[in-house]
Amino acid sequence: MTSPATFPKRPQLGLWMATSLVVGNMIGSGIFLLPASLAPYGGYGIVGWFLTASGAILLAVVFARLSRRIPKAGGPYAYIRAGFGDFAGYLMAWGYWISMIATNAAISVAFVSYLTVFWPSLGGSPGLAAAVALSAIWVLTGLNASGVRNGGVAQVVTTIMKVVPLLAIGTLGLLHIDLHHFSSAQTAAHSPAGALNATVTLTLWAFLGLECATIPADNVRSPERTIPRATILGTAVTAIVYIVSTVAVMGIVPSESLASSTAPFADAARMLWGGWAGYLMALGAVVSCFGALNGWILVQGQIPMAMAGTPAVAIAISSALATILLLFNYSGGGLVDLFTKTILLATLTAVVPFVFATMAELTFVLRMGQVEKERKRRVPIGSVALAVGAFIYAMWAVIGAGQQTVYLGFVLLLLGLPMYVWLRRRDR
Repeated sequence: MTSPATFPKRPQLGLWMATSLVVGNMIGSGIFLLPASLAPYGGYGIVGWFLTASGAILLAVVFARLSRRIPKAGGPYAYIRAGFGDFAGYLMAWGYWISMIATNAAISVAFVSYLTVFWPSLGGSPGLAAAVALSAIWVLTGLNASGVRNGGVAQVVTTIMKVVPLLAIGTLGLLHIDLHHFSSAQTAAHSPAGALNATVTLTLWAFLGLECATIPADNVRSPERTIPRATILGTAVTAIVYIVSTVAVMGIVPSESLASSTAPFADAARMLWGGWAGYLMALGAVVSCFGALNGWILVQGQIPMAMAGTPAVAIAISSALATILLLFNYSGGGLVDLFTKTILLATLTAVVPFVFATMAELTFVLRMGQVEKERKRRVPIGSVALAVGAFIYAMWAVIGAGQQTVYLGFVLLLLGLPMYVWLRRRDR
């Protein structure tokens, strides 16, 4: 395999840009819809948020430690490659790339769906909706291809614009919550274990992106110091925003109404302050999707560039594949269900590299522990516990994805083998 390719050595992302990349990529379309998905589970939904947030912070700490050990572009790919070799690194990079492509297609569709609040004709014209979604993808592709810093500046601006309305609901809305909404009749239909498994799986999608600051490492100032701080800070900020805002929305909107809502945050804002607030919240959702799409496009070209040595045009190639998925989504009925399954696959194919990354961290810790033992020092038990805890959480997430999704994800990973053979032949 070729060594990881990099952009010219001109670090352009500081702490705030790297942190906004983490926060912006996590806070996308998911948070604006999840209160409706969690409504049937009542208070279990909030417990699920806390469990997922705890697991996400464990993973964030693992990635922070790995970024100090291996400050290279490629994030999970670079760490897994260093821990387990070329083939494991390539296979996980392939899966992670699939996840990013599907994610961009999904976010662009969500962007258009929220835009229908202001442009109703989009909802009745699949061709027009597809054109708008494709325009968003390719405008942001052009922006990020023009320079990493341009994408970083856009990420800071859109992150601020998306977090403010969520915090407004999360803080002011807490004054108007009704605790009875968390113990609805629907909640009794679920066992505690089943409800927690479901809510952890549902909320996991909203935390994908916590590793994003590790991917463009060659373009981050002082990566050994900046990336760990950005990863942990971004994940903690996102967890707080998620939990507080979800508690507020679930406490404001009755669970029966919330379960069928297509715009939970807009409905909550409308109930609190009137129709204008609903439109303002919908605008926040549009900006949120646009900002998340920008962040994922910024990093989507880094993986193929790191694993295959391809030029910066990798961003355009990734967007072209996302375009294909998008066109499939808008090509007619029946494929919408297929697209939904693709989103589940996106979650799975992102989490599987997390599993490998936690074990790569454990491998490095045990190597260091052997050295410390030979020096008659204590083995770093805390570091071992951290890696094992993150591994258990990631495995729980894989199991929660369901048998069919795991099966399809495995098939997609195997489809990457011909590309690996071609890369090996080219390198020789």
